[in-house]
Amino acid sequence: MTHPRFSRRTVLRLAAGGLALPAVSRIALAEGYPSRPVRIIVGYAPSGGVDITARLMGQWLSERFGQSFIIENRPGAGSNIATEYVIKSPADGYTLQLIDSTGAINATLYANLNFNFIRDMAPVAGIMDVPNIMLLHPSVPAQTVPEFIAYAKANPGKVNVASAGTGTSPHLSGELFKIATGTNMVHVPYRGMAPALNDLLGGQVQVSFATASASIQYVTTGKLKALAVTSASRSQALPDVPTVAEFVPGYDATTWYGLGAPRNTPAEIIDTLNKAVNAALADPKMRARLAEFAGTTLPGSPTDLARFIADETEKWAKVIRVAGIKPE
Repeated sequence: MTHPRFSRRTVLRLAAGGLALPAVSRIALAEGYPSRPVRIIVGYAPSGGVDITARLMGQWLSERFGQSFIIENRPGAGSNIATEYVIKSPADGYTLQLIDSTGAINATLYANLNFNFIRDMAPVAGIMDVPNIMLLHPSVPAQTVPEFIAYAKANPGKVNVASAGTGTSPHLSGELFKIATGTNMVHVPYRGMAPALNDLLGGQVQVSFATASASIQYVTTGKLKALAVTSASRSQALPDVPTVAEFVPGYDATTWYGLGAPRNTPAEIIDTLNKAVNAALADPKMRARLAEFAGTTLPGSPTDLARFIADETEKWAKVIRVAGIKPE
């Protein structure tokens, strides 16, 4: 029953106002964001592609918001340690993660994770997509992808493929190549791309599908042979290097980077960050820096990134199952 001092209309108006309060407070929260330093968690040691990307974006966001965006490295377990830490952090926009391809890969590779990457990590914004480069030691007698396929088929089990570790993008790129071409090569995992490239330079291994950011210097100096890039289209950084797909139709494997936040982070904060990252990707200086790593920008909405991650998760799940890959 309506209290005698209030009309029914007054009660309804007050109730409606009460319902609007949380929305108003959320908008106020977003307008005041960020009011203190923000941490961007990186699941790898310093100096790798993810770390470099995080520091570039962190510096740009710091300048845009006038508030520190601090990079914090929490390496281990194929970035799962960092991902679990972020997912369990308060959903207030002050703990973010520089997410990458391994989030989509690990969803299938690891059977007993304490989180579901797609469900528990809110996509904020895509940053860039980077091809891997199919690199050969100069001693391998092949100058083109078809020549290499013929060489690998003539030497089954004798060609060693170096990667940055089991379940990394370079590893999965190699496994997709083996499946698509019917070649039998031996995977040799390393603890990062740098030691893998050292052994490729030394001739202990013959081929690697190395991340462009870590390996492009060896291509431009002629120390390693670049047969192809793994992206669907040629890289602006290496326009004369063909794609694998020009010889193996449908082949496409890249390393991508984006920004993620804990699930239930207010939509207004995610929108604020998304707009800031997209502004960064439109900035000529930032585009030039990303291009140095052969990166193609990934502008778009959080929904665009969510759709992209879902597609990547499904794609690599098939490769992991067909190849029978298990975590180290």
